[in-house]
Amino acid sequence: MKPMLWRFALVMGACAGLTHAWQSGVAAPLDLLHRAWPAHWIAPPGVSLEDYGVYHFRKSFDVSAPATHFVVHVTGDNRYQLYMNGLRVAWGPARGDLTHWRYETVDLEPYVHAGKNVLAAVVWNDGPYKAVAQVTNETGFLLEADSAEHADVNSGASWKCFVDKAYTPAPIPADQVTGYHALAANERLDGSLYPWGWEESDYDDSKWAQARQGSAGSPRDARDGPNRWMLVSREIPPMEERPQLFRRVRQVEGIELKDPYAETRSIGEPKLRFTVPAKTKVRVLLDQQELTTAFPQLEVSGGKGATIQLRYAESLFKQKNPTDKGNRNEIEGKTFYGYADWFLPDGGASRRYAPLFWRTYRYVEMDIQTADQPLTVVDFYGIYTGYPFAPQAHFVVDDPGAGGDIQKILDTGFHTARLCAHETYMDCPYYEQLQYAGDARIQMMVSLYMTGDARLMKNGIALLNSSRTAEGATLSRAPSFLQQYIPPFSLWWIGMLHDYWMYADDEAFVRNMLPGARAVLSFYSRYQKASGSLEHMPWWNFVDWVKGWESGEAPAEADGSSAAALDLQLILAYQWAADLEEKLGMPPLAAEYRRAAERLRATVLATDWDSARGLFADQPSHRTYSQQVNALAVLSGVAGKDRARGVVERTLSDATLAPASIYFRAYLNATLREVGLGDRYLDQLQPWREMLAQGLTTWAEWSGPDARSDCHAWGASPNVEIFRTLAGIESTGPGFSKVRVAPNPGSITRFHASVPHPRGKIEFIFERSGAVVKATIRLPEQTSGEFVWRGKTRELHAGGNYVEM
Repeated sequence: MKPMLWRFALVMGACAGLTHAWQSGVAAPLDLLHRAWPAHWIAPPGVSLEDYGVYHFRKSFDVSAPATHFVVHVTGDNRYQLYMNGLRVAWGPARGDLTHWRYETVDLEPYVHAGKNVLAAVVWNDGPYKAVAQVTNETGFLLEADSAEHADVNSGASWKCFVDKAYTPAPIPADQVTGYHALAANERLDGSLYPWGWEESDYDDSKWAQARQGSAGSPRDARDGPNRWMLVSREIPPMEERPQLFRRVRQVEGIELKDPYAETRSIGEPKLRFTVPAKTKVRVLLDQQELTTAFPQLEVSGGKGATIQLRYAESLFKQKNPTDKGNRNEIEGKTFYGYADWFLPDGGASRRYAPLFWRTYRYVEMDIQTADQPLTVVDFYGIYTGYPFAPQAHFVVDDPGAGGDIQKILDTGFHTARLCAHETYMDCPYYEQLQYAGDARIQMMVSLYMTGDARLMKNGIALLNSSRTAEGATLSRAPSFLQQYIPPFSLWWIGMLHDYWMYADDEAFVRNMLPGARAVLSFYSRYQKASGSLEHMPWWNFVDWVKGWESGEAPAEADGSSAAALDLQLILAYQWAADLEEKLGMPPLAAEYRRAAERLRATVLATDWDSARGLFADQPSHRTYSQQVNALAVLSGVAGKDRARGVVERTLSDATLAPASIYFRAYLNATLREVGLGDRYLDQLQPWREMLAQGLTTWAEWSGPDARSDCHAWGASPNVEIFRTLAGIESTGPGFSKVRVAPNPGSITRFHASVPHPRGKIEFIFERSGAVVKATIRLPEQTSGEFVWRGKTRELHAGGNYVEM
């Protein structure tokens, strides 16, 4: 329970103060990176450090005059929230692994005053109920002052600790599970056991125990680090936080309640306020009207002995069928499935409850059962949280007769991408919160095109790289305490490294990642036949979710060998790695990769090409055909320039091919610009239009009423292709140093597109009148490029360019 999270949002104004306090990316003193810290890890006394538990730590100290420099470095395991004089100033740590355990750097100067001050932290360990994405050593908390002047606040035996028995885990019941669930347990909080006001400076902690002191904090680069947490500085900014109101009360049972959201309001007035009489049961169904990721904030008074259950759902299900959601806006006759938090009020006034971690929801069901006291709900709303991506791109259609739904598709895609981006990218926020490489590559490109912010992308590439095992492959997802291997996702990792090289200006980082790319390709070489084709690949070789494909694996030969989808992905990886080695690494290795790619290309052409159908088969026996394989054949160049256009046309028109899901349409639709069919791009967005018609406010895992997740950011690929295919803006030189602008506007006659760039923005105004095309293009400094229209090319230079054809 974090009562002050609610107060913080009001006091600091949309949590602007939190962003000010966190000093992401600040260079730490050199000795902080290479030697053991004076601060020690601390833990609660007398408890198992591997089991579930919630703990509070406090340190009081006096300051004779206002501080002029008061920076601390802080972290915890599993998670922590840090308070200064009652205000929450940081939370984390940003998720990583034990060899890259993040710490946050926080400037406390604005919150320190002359006289008595208190640092306070809540630390919790989800124990056996932890999320799959949560790596852990044991319960612990660490705080180090940046300056020796403030060394008295360093964590150690002088800190006090309280074991909070108010919390118990609340795993999702079996009858509420609607798909694979990889999150931590929810929580049950007994207000009668909770130490209300524990974070305030005037709280009496005289009965608290002395914290158990452990080993010294140890940075990753230190010699013989004394513990398993190898500390590295957080390199991503703090998460955005802002108040977010519910928009509708959809159902009420047990009392009369007028919908307070019927009129537009701001935080503070009016509130969702109602009183539940004693011995009464009430149900209230609230609708955010769009999916969100937020910390729910509940304030109540009275109600001793009452039970409040808050259940969260993306959507409701039809007729008690947890596979059919129908239209997401509709609730009548539907059943609520979802995980829940529980709060048991102690009867006090203005008790504020928020879960320790954020939740995902569109709908929240509040069930209240009072005992002998009435309960007043004072207010209930959310604090949205997510990575602070700020939109920089825009696409404005000035042609009223075309492209009418582009903005809605872009807005929905960006909203989806934002909900799937927190301390890492996530496949989905409701079910898993795992950074899968296949999902993340698409998400990263959305981030680059929409915001130009490559920091979370860099973080994700590094996390996946550090998940690598001795064999050379990365895990399918990272961070993750459960090992899972999807070998094709290691190939997509090389693709995302190449993407980063082309769109972000950071060659030093890419060069440092090259050993990882070599390791992946070395791993694959062990499973290649003399022809180069792959055989008997281990683990889960997922390609796409296709009905009829077992667990998403592309059909291979009966002995499990020679799956064209895997061979073609390997060709792409060889090509990406060759580009990187040629410019940043070892040119002879680049030549070797190109020879390997050419050998495998010849094999695929000889064994998988079906000249009668003009398509590539899924395997040499030509048993099955798919859109996935033919898309990869075009993108890898295996189809060749002469036949590629025909392959794409047949891939789109032949209904017998295994269809690409929303995920793989990112690659299928990307083929259009490769073969001169980009004008058809808008016609390929029908599945997205269908999802909008189903009441979705984010893109689902797959289209249809049976989609498990309503929010999967791999579906946001239109936020790339509307700019890369329709507007035709793409990088053709490392660090976006060169640009190609080759529009495919279809029926659109005028648009204005803007794309972020490491050195500014690319602005493009397109206008077509009859056979005449006019293009006004502004490129950032130190950037050159070309404008391509119907096979004709014009050079572009930094600054303003005007082209008329």
